[in-house]
Amino acid sequence: MSRVLLFNLIRFVVLVLLQVFLLKNISLYNLSVPYLYILFVLLLPFEIPNLLLFLLSFILGLTIDAFYDTPGLHAAACVVLAFVRILFISITVQKDGFDNEPEPTLGNMGFRWFFTYAAVLILFHHFFLFNLEVFRLSEIQFTLLRFISSSVFTLFLVLISSFLFYRRKER
Repeated sequence: MSRVLLFNLIRFVVLVLLQVFLLKNISLYNLSVPYLYILFVLLLPFEIPNLLLFLLSFILGLTIDAFYDTPGLHAAACVVLAFVRILFISITVQKDGFDNEPEPTLGNMGFRWFFTYAAVLILFHHFFLFNLEVFRLSEIQFTLLRFISSSVFTLFLVLISSFLFYRRKER
């Protein structure tokens, strides 16, 4: 088993366990719920094939759905996250711009790019997740409030965890 595969497998297990056993119980005024598990999809290598990215995202979402008792909500949101990730990387990173950077981490890509990348992907994931969860326009204000507050909370946790495991790119 290659080192990258083993590292991502450990990352998957740790993020799912952290989400299920710790972050599931954290909620700010029943509005803001952090979903740090999406960090797994954010940090997958650039060179991962699209089919494998969609499959891993779907499996991650199904795993979270099993613990949250949400039939397919997280799986659908994670597949949308994978799609937006592909679009974002194809638009912002040049074709040979990631030859030396295997993963889209804070240390490899810089703060500005990583912050934009994480913010855009988190916003799409959360918007899709919360709108799919409620699925009616009568509660749009509450849904938008939950979407924005949870996105900010999740982005904060993603940045904190990225700074904790920050490694500067070697030149």
